[in-house]
Amino acid sequence: MNINATLIGQIIVILIPVFAAISYYLGKRKTSTPFVVAVIGGLLALIPLFGLIFIAVLALKQDIETTA
Repeated sequence: MNINATLIGQIIVILIPVFAAISYYLGKRKTSTPFVVAVIGGLLALIPLFGLIFIAVLALKQDIETTA
């Protein structure tokens, strides 16, 4: 079985904005710095397993209190 490096690169390029968008959405609800969380999520998409773990930990984190 051959591993095509181009295919792996294309998958990672697709995963970066997906992980960043999910991280930003969760970061708005769970942290006070959603942009930083989105950047970290996008960078961790370079190693998809770490990105998935990051999103799982972020999803399990408690929501922050919002003052209205």
